[in-house]
Amino acid sequence: MASPAPDVLSGHHGHLAPDQDAALAAFKDILAAARLYTPAADGPASHDEPTLLRFLRARRFDPHKASKQFQESEAWRAQHRVDALYATFDPAEFEDARRFYPRWTGRRDKNGLPVYVYRLASLAPIKAELDAVPPPRRYQRIIALYETMTRFVLPLCSALPHPGAPTPVSAVTTIIDLAHVPLSALWGLRAHLGEASALATANYPETLAAIAVVNAPAFFPTVWGWVKGWFDEGTQRKVHVLGKDPGPTLRALIDAKDLPKPYGGELDWVFEDGPALDDAAKAVVGEMPKGPVVFQDGQVRRPQPPPEEGAESPE
Repeated sequence: MASPAPDVLSGHHGHLAPDQDAALAAFKDILAAARLYTPAADGPASHDEPTLLRFLRARRFDPHKASKQFQESEAWRAQHRVDALYATFDPAEFEDARRFYPRWTGRRDKNGLPVYVYRLASLAPIKAELDAVPPPRRYQRIIALYETMTRFVLPLCSALPHPGAPTPVSAVTTIIDLAHVPLSALWGLRAHLGEASALATANYPETLAAIAVVNAPAFFPTVWGWVKGWFDEGTQRKVHVLGKDPGPTLRALIDAKDLPKPYGGELDWVFEDGPALDDAAKAVVGEMPKGPVVFQDGQVRRPQPPPEEGAESPE
């Protein structure tokens, strides 16, 4: 008799084993005692369960280790005034910054997870522009783009029809394209890539479901030796090197109509394009909004700065 297929949603909201459910309850108690979490009473909880579960999955459902990472992340958010930063980020600069980081294609994989693409050859020619941005502001750009993923893209995809519904979508599938990138260019980008990876691992855990490396050059093992230390062990296991003919494998994960043509699909999309929303997303939001936005209560909204910080732009 064949073994049952593994539950890909194990450890996610609505798919918790009894011990995982107990760990979530203990995690909430620890955070509440530290005044880092307010449970739902007359209003919504201070943090939703999918967010809490991301931290728990990152620490294998150890509530004490998860609470340490969560506390450090909350301190980081306060230090960088993340909510005020996102609410006041200049929309034109925000759209320009997208050129330097993984981009949402506007499509989703067969599990309903948003598909991102990062084409390094598109970044190499404009690296001088990236280097011209002062490091503190460059760091703030990374924060703003991660906030868009967790506050707009993931909630929107959660609201759209997907196989795991009603379990929210809490991670993305990313294609990293290494075509036509010389070793020297990758070496020059290592600090930029490492900064973004370290920020994500610490403060946006478990937002990567799978990473497909395509068009990997012969020297990729050397590159992987540099970069694997940026990721925790769990994330390292999610990296799949597909080489120069990724189409068959990617089409098993992503419908051809939602997979960009350069990677063996039918979607007329390249890295320089904005999101090409599918019909389901268009029915909800119309065109892709510009600048920092959130998806909340079924609507696209502009983020509001927290009252205590006011609406001033962060320094």
